[in-house]
Amino acid sequence: MATNDTVIWTLMIVVLVVFISQSCVHGESRVPCFFIFGDSLADNGNNNHLKTPAKANYLPYGIDFPKGPTGRFTNGRTFVDIVAELLGFENPIPCFATTRRPKDMVRGLNYASGSAGLRDETGTHMGANVNLNKQLLNHKATVKHIASVMGHKQSSNKHYLNKCLYSVGMGSNDYMNNYFQPKFYPTSTKYNPEQYATLLIKQYSRQIKTLYMYGARKVALVGLGQVGCAPYSISTGTNGSACVDKMNDAVQFFNEKLKSLVDQLNTNLTDAKFIYVNTYGMSGRSADRTTTGLKVSDVNCCPVNEIGQCVPSAAPCKNRSEHMFWDLFHPTEMANLVTARRAYNSSNQSDTYPMNIGHLAKLRL
Repeated sequence: MATNDTVIWTLMIVVLVVFISQSCVHGESRVPCFFIFGDSLADNGNNNHLKTPAKANYLPYGIDFPKGPTGRFTNGRTFVDIVAELLGFENPIPCFATTRRPKDMVRGLNYASGSAGLRDETGTHMGANVNLNKQLLNHKATVKHIASVMGHKQSSNKHYLNKCLYSVGMGSNDYMNNYFQPKFYPTSTKYNPEQYATLLIKQYSRQIKTLYMYGARKVALVGLGQVGCAPYSISTGTNGSACVDKMNDAVQFFNEKLKSLVDQLNTNLTDAKFIYVNTYGMSGRSADRTTTGLKVSDVNCCPVNEIGQCVPSAAPCKNRSEHMFWDLFHPTEMANLVTARRAYNSSNQSDTYPMNIGHLAKLRL
């Protein structure tokens, strides 16, 4: 005959099993919200209605994405789309430009904009974009909208935002569409690569502290990839090397200083946690072709126009899961998948420092 204690324990186990099964069915995310700041590597439609050719709302972009072309500069999902899935979000994080209702903002927003950078002038020779300073202003407005949903209770609003995950990946265009475009910008004549990296990181530090002021406490700072290995860069000449070494060397100054900034932020802002994601070491020529299947790393998959983007409606390559690059600049979904999974799960601090994205999401601060 069962004792009362046995019955109680049995009921507790049943309740626990039901709770876990319901959580799995409903796909409860590991953080309540995910906010994304970035450039074309993360843009999911914010540039669609801007006056710029830097937009990707036409085929063959999105050919492998369930909703087709949305403004993502790749054939399928972006790095942050995949991170959102790993976090447990059932749907992609919506873009800021088309999200109007405050109740649709509470799970997060994507502010990323193609051609945008840390510096306000970056990429403007191509037309309009939403630089990081403007993205931060957009997020400030979002915070107010979320407060309205929560009944203007400042403490509960702050507590909610503190639990969210924030991804910031900026800086590539400050090189590709600024420093290495001397026809349009004077930065390369004013600063050597190390001086320029120092300048960028000082500005970045102020911008990240602004994000902290708006409630961010779990922040992944995504480093710059091997821009010198992009098909566009290779097409400009490599002097016998596999990639354009001066470009890769320049962004490595930035990455080294960004990793140091993470240490400074973690030391000075003790109620928050910042991590560095080393995409340089996880992508491009550094990717293990035998395990990733990315056999083609120097040729684009889609036919391109004069600015290096896919020609509208042109047929892309068939073996796109083997290609590192979609157009002359942007990675394929498969390349994004490799990098995102590694950034989320890696136990190697040379990939993510001082912890991976999955661990950051679980932290209780």
